[in-house]
Amino acid sequence: MILEGAARRVHIIQGEYKVVNDPEVVLTTILGSCVAACLRDPIAGVGGMNHFLLPGMANSPMSGGDATRYGVHLMELLINGLLKKGARRDRLEAKVFGGAKTIATFSNVGEQNAIFAMQFLKDEGIPVVSSSTGGEHGRKIEYWPISGRARQYPLTGAETQKTVALEQRPVVAPKPVDDTIEFF
Repeated sequence: MILEGAARRVHIIQGEYKVVNDPEVVLTTILGSCVAACLRDPIAGVGGMNHFLLPGMANSPMSGGDATRYGVHLMELLINGLLKKGARRDRLEAKVFGGAKTIATFSNVGEQNAIFAMQFLKDEGIPVVSSSTGGEHGRKIEYWPISGRARQYPLTGAETQKTVALEQRPVVAPKPVDDTIEFF
């Protein structure tokens, strides 16, 4: 048994995903309208988490070409990362968190994110064993990917607004890659 204080914490920010097979790792994130999908293969002892801002594709004019903010991209990366570490698709199970409506005057992107995640997992044949989505406040999530244990803490209104500010930061388009190679 691993003591909670002994766990190694890895924080996942918007646009990231992480796959681990270390039972001492707990993955954490803070969500407003964003969604985190937590997947694991309980037999292979591997699991992971992603954190996405929008459900769609990076080819929209607003994206700035940054595919890492989009659910479709991060869901594929997470699943493929699990498979590379020995997971089998038919044994994967999921937990989904986030998707709050954090700003009353905006369209409900949080709801769209949650719907996307649930539909994506359904289409992939991955059962969702637990979810906590929607509402008006953000969440702090802790996920132990090997055991599948998850814990969430509701954020206060002020904490939620700080999370919203982070989620709305501008997209920086990636710089073009110079294809020259310099040998030393």
